[in-house]
Amino acid sequence: MTGTVIKRRLEQEMAGEGGYAQRGGAARQADVALRSAMDAVQVGLFVLQDQRVVYANPCLCRLFGYSVDELVGARGLLDLFGAEFHPMLVQQWLPGETVGGAGLELTARRQDGSEFPVTLLGAVSWFAGKPAIVGTVFDLTSQKAAEAKIRELAEFDALTGLPNRRLLRDRVTQLLAVAERDSTPVAVMFVDLDHFKRVNDSLGHSIGDELLCAVAQRLGTVVRRGDTLARLGGDEFVLVMPGLHTATAADIARRLAEECSQPFAIGGHDLTVTPSIGISVFPQDGEDIETLLKNADVAMYKAKELGRNTFQFFAADMNTATLDRLLMESNLRRALKQKEFVLHYQPLVSLRNGLIVGVEALIRWQHPDLGCIMPDRFIHVAEETGLINQIGDWVLIEACRQAQAWIEAGLPPLTMAVNVAPGQFRQAGFVEAVAGALGMSGLDPSLLELEVTERTVMNEADLNMGTLNALHRMGVELSLDDFGTGYSSLAYLKRIPVGKLKIDRSFVCDLVTNADDQAIASTIVSMGRNLRLTVLAEGVETAAQLQSLRQMDCDMAQGYHFSRPLPAEALTDLLRRQPFIF
Repeated sequence: MTGTVIKRRLEQEMAGEGGYAQRGGAARQADVALRSAMDAVQVGLFVLQDQRVVYANPCLCRLFGYSVDELVGARGLLDLFGAEFHPMLVQQWLPGETVGGAGLELTARRQDGSEFPVTLLGAVSWFAGKPAIVGTVFDLTSQKAAEAKIRELAEFDALTGLPNRRLLRDRVTQLLAVAERDSTPVAVMFVDLDHFKRVNDSLGHSIGDELLCAVAQRLGTVVRRGDTLARLGGDEFVLVMPGLHTATAADIARRLAEECSQPFAIGGHDLTVTPSIGISVFPQDGEDIETLLKNADVAMYKAKELGRNTFQFFAADMNTATLDRLLMESNLRRALKQKEFVLHYQPLVSLRNGLIVGVEALIRWQHPDLGCIMPDRFIHVAEETGLINQIGDWVLIEACRQAQAWIEAGLPPLTMAVNVAPGQFRQAGFVEAVAGALGMSGLDPSLLELEVTERTVMNEADLNMGTLNALHRMGVELSLDDFGTGYSSLAYLKRIPVGKLKIDRSFVCDLVTNADDQAIASTIVSMGRNLRLTVLAEGVETAAQLQSLRQMDCDMAQGYHFSRPLPAEALTDLLRRQPFIF
């Protein structure tokens, strides 16, 4: 039976027993117009009578995948919905007396068995002089997809697809309720990727994003069914594992570290990242998500302090250390604003004639309440919080200004040595910061010497080579600090544009009494001479040490034997007197 025939029959049946003969032309035209509108509307419409479909518009046929002939007169309402909805439909729809009001949200079933969400609305009517139900079917597929997308954006991380902080909180709240009821533990692991910022700074954020996604996939291989792996943001992940006791949590943490230890092939680079993991356990370390996360975060920072690429369980005494660290960070930020940092200068003495030929700028924190604070108490916090860049930039500017001020005061030009922290050296724009400090002061670049540790240089040596070469081309001198304590490759040493090696104080301390230290120091001096590098010994405190270094033909020295680090005014007098000439 064609759609046209069905349409004509409906027109006749809707007219009732009198048919067209008893109705005026206007009424017949209205019926035809109504039928046309029902056929054209983009909502599923049907008429149900005696539990059978007696009319279905084209939209309904398309939604369910039936032709008109397959649907009209051949199917009932129950054929269009899954069996789980049949009892409700039998009760609310098929009697035909109470249909109406709020719509029902159901899952409809197409002819091919596929399902889709709909809203079903109905109203009691009459058809051919008999009771009928007129129904409307709204396809909710697009609406549900949009709602799912909104929910995904609200609850899942856009980059990795992992649950975000909001969904993590909801899930953990439920897990803790179950754990409290069953008296079972829940382990919370806070995972932070070590030195991830280097990847973004050196290779770009797109490579960093790909690496984060790859790490998320690797971490996901450790997750059990029922666990939750979430990304809080940046390079921070959280793993929540119900029913996990301390020993098992340690095993999982080791597996997480092992998964990350294998290189990641990203954008043509083989990248390696290591995790620092902090672990807190419900209920002993906290009874709510915020406390557990905070304590796992505290334990993670303890893992970083122990050398990174390891895990630590939370302990109550960690909170005291964390509070001290937070106070230190807050005070450091204030110190920058209040200009509480000062530079002291230690002479660099030539062992050829005893002249002071340079100074090393050493930062001090003049705290209003605690007095002078040495850098070993605050530099590590500055590095961890990123404040080292601002502090380091200030040191560069002030050191260059002071060096130029001495020249303008009539003193001979001398080398100004400035320590560069690893994080400062790797920051984007470091070369520009050096150029800016030189430009502001007017200091000749050859009088600025930047001291970097061999660990800083040798870690990702190929990436650091560009920075070193740019500084060398600028005319800035470079020295390798703490030489002998790291893992320098002689092949790299001849490639990097350094002009000076500094023998670490650990080899100078027992130089006179320890044959091994004497051999190491002598070897460094000899190697430096053969590579045409200046060699300076740090930490010289006695005349015997000085005499031994002079016998080795070491070029320069610094230490308390000559002078402690002094404020600029005191050192000015020392520079004028030159008391170490021999």
